[in-house]
Order: sequence, then structure tokens, then C-alpha cells
Amino acid sequence: MARLTKEELKARVVQVVDSRAGDIQELADDIFRHPELGYKEFRTSGLVQRKFVELGLPFRSGLAITGVKARREGPRRGPTVAVLGELDAVVCPGHPQADPATGAAHACGHHGQIAAMYGAAAGLCLSGAFQHLSGTVVFMAVPAEEYVEIEYRHRLRQEGKIRFIGGKQELLALGEFDDVDMAMMVHQGSLAEGKQAVVGGTSNGFLGKLVRYRGVEAHAGGAPHAGVNALNAAMLGLTGVHMLRETFRDEDSIRVHPIITKGGDLVNVVPADVRVETYVRGRTMAAILDANGKVNRALLAGASALGAQVEVTELPGYLPRVSAPALDQLFKANLVALVKKEAVVEGGHGAGSSDMGDLMHVMPGIHPSIGGCRGRAHSEEFQVYDGELAYLVPAKAMAMTVVDLLWDQAGVAKRILKKWKPLYSREGYFQMWDEIVGRAGS
Repeated sequence: MARLTKEELKARVVQVVDSRAGDIQELADDIFRHPELGYKEFRTSGLVQRKFVELGLPFRSGLAITGVKARREGPRRGPTVAVLGELDAVVCPGHPQADPATGAAHACGHHGQIAAMYGAAAGLCLSGAFQHLSGTVVFMAVPAEEYVEIEYRHRLRQEGKIRFIGGKQELLALGEFDDVDMAMMVHQGSLAEGKQAVVGGTSNGFLGKLVRYRGVEAHAGGAPHAGVNALNAAMLGLTGVHMLRETFRDEDSIRVHPIITKGGDLVNVVPADVRVETYVRGRTMAAILDANGKVNRALLAGASALGAQVEVTELPGYLPRVSAPALDQLFKANLVALVKKEAVVEGGHGAGSSDMGDLMHVMPGIHPSIGGCRGRAHSEEFQVYDGELAYLVPAKAMAMTVVDLLWDQAGVAKRILKKWKPLYSREGYFQMWDEIVGRAGS
């Protein structure tokens, strides 16, 4: 029997993904109808576990509370490639598929990431691909990419249940990426007309902040002069933040977008406990720290003017997303084989953020975007209208890229790793965040 070629193996993998199209779509639809917020994705985690059982994949669960990690080794040793999907949703109570109790909705496409990760796993496992590969593939469902409900997650940190707000960071801290050499995932999104995929590019990072203004209660009608209004202090501090915006350089892509999560206790009591959550985003950590210092001055000034107190808690945010050009181009070549060449474009800089940026600082990683969606991300308009593009194409492209990486004694993966220069060691990464948070809070 003639030896199978790499292209023949990739075609076999694609065929299997197509044969499982119904299962992949069904999984995506199920998750879309049952959105869960970060570190609470117990139902979605259970779905992933059942899919891994169906594929005969051994796995470990309960990682970073809800994460799931499956592992499949080829017959020959080689690098380990991780294929990732994110479990969590955002809060978007106006979305047609929002959870009526929590307001959670998959208004950013993470349900499609899990479907694509499962599709890639099915394509590789059921095609017999692993007997032709050198190395290991890890399939991971990761929790809590959306950096939300910051006060709740900070309580989890204080209780010792997590160290980081973001799921990939937490899995890094737990050592779950210690056996991984490179990682890939695909983000579903609403792309410009004529574009089906965006590969490469960079993004903002950020610091997370919890702000608590403390005042003095008093009767809001009878004796407001006897109180100290923490809400007024917060509003004045946030007005100061807004007035800073002209001091931010355009090239630093600074974004500050606070919300008040608690404005007081009762309408007839002078507010004495007011809480704010925010990020300070930017293109580089140096720019973020500079802007963060200005933001802190404004927040403190609001308290000082009203005679209130303010506590600012600095939290590790996400690092800016960086590129691994060799891995990007490998993935792009597989996308071009699946969709129109002119519909696959190079990414620029995005002002959003992802904890994939943190992984990209310690290993080669890719975070392309795929189309098939309409409506603004994180809005009630977001919907998937083309499941083949949103779910099947990324499943195929990731599986094909795994074949490229681990084919022929994993020569391609080894060459990429040999040239890769990590921006941080694993130990240096954690030291970096400790130093940055300490410096920001000083």
C-alpha cells in the first residue's frame, strides 16, 4: 500500500469534519442556548466532557474550576500543540438567547470556539491522523476569557480558589500549559463585507481595577449635610478620568471604560458605599502604566474633593496580543484552501484584549478571527448566520495546521520552536505581573 501523503491525510481529516457537521452544529447551538459566565460554566464543561468521551479521548476536568483538558499522543515523540476553545459568555440581557436569570449571552462567539475545537478533535481522532504524526495534541476548553464580574472573581482570589481573573492565566499558574509548546484558537466575529477571516495582528492589553468609594451615611432628605456622598465622589473622580482623554496619545490606543456596579444602598440614604470596575487598556504595558497613574490621580481627586475615602485595587489584566508570523502563515495557507483567497486578510491592531495575549508571551500562538456572524460583538444583535464558515472552517483549518506541524517527525513545529524567542519564561511571566501590579498600586 502506498504511503499516505500529507495532503491526502489533510483531505481525510477534512472529510471527517464534514461528516460530523451535524454534531458540530448541534453542540454550537446547545451552548448558544445555555450561556454561562466565567468560572461558572459547569453545564458547558459537562457537554465538552461528554464529547471527549465519545471520541475516546482521555481528559481531566475541574481545571481552573471548569476547564477540561484532553490529550492524544502520536506513536512518535514530538512537540505538543494545544487547540483551545473558550467556555464563557458575556452579560447581555437584551440578547434573544440570554439566560433570563443571569443575563449571560454568547454575544461574542465563544460557543463557536468550543464547536470548532471539538470539530478539530473529531477530524484528527476519527481520521486515524495520529498514527502519521510525531507529537501530541491537547484539546482544551478554557474558562473565563471575558474579564467580567471582577468583584466576584476577586472574592474567588481572596478565598484562594483562583489566582488570576482570566482562565488561560489561571491554567498557566496551575501548570496546565507546562507540557504545551504552542497553542491555537479561532475567534468567531462579525467581519467587514467581503472578508471571511483575519489572520495575525496585535491587540491591546490592560490592567484591571476595582475602585471603592467610602462616605458617611445620613438621611438624604432630612440631613444630607451630615453625610459624605460617596456617589458624588465617584462621579467627580470619573469626570476627571474623562477629562484625561485628550492627554492619551493616539498611537497608544488607550481605552478606559468604567462602570458603577454599586451606587449606594437606599435612595433615601446618602450613598456611603460606591463601587466601580474598570480596565485601563493600551497597546503596550508602558503606555498602560502611564495612563493608569493618571487615572488613579483622578479617582483620588474625586474622593479628596468630597472628603470621602477611596480604595483602588489593582489586578493583573491581560498582556497585549502579539504575533507568531510563521504559525500565522501556516494557518493562513490552510484557510486559503478552504475559502476564497481574497477573503483572508492580514490583521492590524485591535483595541480589544484577550488572555491569549498572555499565552503568546510564553509560547507561539495564533488567534485569528473567522466570519459567519453578524451584529456588533457584545451586543444583542450578535448572531451566527453561516455555521459552515463559523464552525466547520476553523475546525478544518486548525486540524490541517496540526497535521502540517507534526508531519514528518514534526519538522515544521520544531523549526518554528527553534526560531521562537519567548518574551517571558514561565517563571518570569508571573514575576512580571507581580511587579506591574505592585508598581501600579504604589
